[in-house]
Amino acid sequence: MSDTQTLIENRPPSVANLFLERVVKTPDAEAYRYPVPAASGTGPDEWKSLTWGGTAERVFAIAAGLVDLGLRAEDRVALMSATRVEWILTDLAILCAGAATTTVYPQTNAEEAAFIVADSASKVLIAENAEQLAKARTQRAALPELDHVVLIDAAGHQADPGDPEGWILTLAELEARGAALLEREPGVVKDRVAAITADQLATLIYTSGTTGRPKGVRLPHDNWSYMAKAIAATGLIGADDVQYLWLPLAHVFGKVLTSGQIELGHVTAVDGRIDKIIENLPVVQPTYMAAVPRIFEKVYNGVAAKARAGGPAKYKIFQWAAGVSREYARTSQDSFRRTGRADVPFGLRSKHKVADALVYSKLRDAFGGRLRACISGSAALSPEIGFFFAGAGVHILEGYGLTESSAASFVNPGEAYRTGTVGKPLPGTEVRIAEDGEVMLRGPGIMQGYHGLPEKTAEVLESDGWLHTGDIGELSEDGYLRITDRKKDLIKTSGGKYVAPAEVEGLFKAVCPYVSNIVVHGADRNFCTALIALDEPAILGWAAETGLEGKSYGEVLAAPETNALVQGYVTELNQGLQRWQTVKKFRLLPRDLDVEHGDLTPSLKLKRPAVEREFKHLLDEMYTGAREA
Repeated sequence: MSDTQTLIENRPPSVANLFLERVVKTPDAEAYRYPVPAASGTGPDEWKSLTWGGTAERVFAIAAGLVDLGLRAEDRVALMSATRVEWILTDLAILCAGAATTTVYPQTNAEEAAFIVADSASKVLIAENAEQLAKARTQRAALPELDHVVLIDAAGHQADPGDPEGWILTLAELEARGAALLEREPGVVKDRVAAITADQLATLIYTSGTTGRPKGVRLPHDNWSYMAKAIAATGLIGADDVQYLWLPLAHVFGKVLTSGQIELGHVTAVDGRIDKIIENLPVVQPTYMAAVPRIFEKVYNGVAAKARAGGPAKYKIFQWAAGVSREYARTSQDSFRRTGRADVPFGLRSKHKVADALVYSKLRDAFGGRLRACISGSAALSPEIGFFFAGAGVHILEGYGLTESSAASFVNPGEAYRTGTVGKPLPGTEVRIAEDGEVMLRGPGIMQGYHGLPEKTAEVLESDGWLHTGDIGELSEDGYLRITDRKKDLIKTSGGKYVAPAEVEGLFKAVCPYVSNIVVHGADRNFCTALIALDEPAILGWAAETGLEGKSYGEVLAAPETNALVQGYVTELNQGLQRWQTVKKFRLLPRDLDVEHGDLTPSLKLKRPAVEREFKHLLDEMYTGAREA
């Protein structure tokens, strides 16, 4: 047995144990950075720090406060907040108290939030602000087991005479209660940590799903302890790294990153405001960050649009540099696969050097200048976009996992990464491909099951521990996994041909710099069509150069010039597809797809059934009277 395997198999029962070990090892080292708005109300944010020792003080106080509220082992605490340092502090405190965190996205509406809090039987809700508190107030009749609401940010909060006495307290008040308990019983939190067992519930994450009520995925303490050790064992991250963490922590992808950081002890800068990413990156100067493909698509489209706005010559340089970047990445990755060295011919190296000075270096500077790698997950990244960034020196390591597998089941192995694959399994995780192509997983990261839904659990979790992922994939001879599509999303046309819509959609995103989202449709139809949403800033920038300046977004979408522009990109897409995959017709959507309208999950995954229902009239219009094969 290898030293790595021994370390993973001899892991402690919980991340709470790992946290205590980390605090003892490096109490004075920096743990977290977080932004605080300028005192004047204008100007850039001020970034502050917490050491591991300072983090422990706050975590212990919050944990003791929860104990003082009467929480026992495995009692649930719902956490409804955007990504911020207090999310991490309160989650760690819940774990250290031996309780379990129920994660709730702050975008969740009041009715669904109440369902999650009630279904999980959460006794305490930690709400970010008055807006989140209002959801609990309006649904209080549906939450008979909710004893307390803890308010992280009390700004704008007003007392309500209808609130039960003692129902609401601020996070500061909870910490004060905890500090008082710690004075009376100094060992209360450490005793709770010592009592945690590996199979004890740590986290309930409700899958957003595309239909019906969300299901609560039960993840015990051992899942996170395993993840922490397995992430460290990949060697991708070290103690000297600086992570920029903006992903939703209510999602398993964001949550798992907190475990790896505790094991390794590096710095994490925390700010969940998506509109601040571009501003924050040069300030934080991260060495690694995780993101979903939509972020890389937006960066790519933004760079392309900026180049086009600079005039024909500048845009031509960008297009040339993008082609060089992709060729360079493909050549170097292919060389590494064959020889273990990333050799590139002299002529291509020379072109790459020129393109680097003109384009790539500016792109790396926009990411802070120190970025060693990005981790991409949650959905498929278009290989063409991946190769572009790889050749530009922004290395995107795609990974794969589910909420049901604690997120990190596969990741690309550093220098040996292969764009278009999700890499190799983490140490301790097994994989096999079923006869129908479905990816099956087994290992210490797999969930206990769905909360209160044994029948649903039995549908995906075999008695011998194998999890049905619902994804179709292929394994290379040397263990790299490529996900081709969701099993349920595969399109079978009326002619009996199968089409993987995600593959076609990814190719279009690499071809068209103006697309924001695309939905390929064709199940039981005789040809494929597409619903296309255009990126508003990018298409308005194009419109200003083509005689449509001053027009609204809606007017630009309705212009025949815009339709002709997109048709050109659809034609280009079709040239690289099999006949039955080609998009015969398309319609431009009147708005972008988003979380608020229910088109995307909070982790920005496409809800195909929801989009197809809302825009059914456009789909029907494309097939009415159609006879194309």
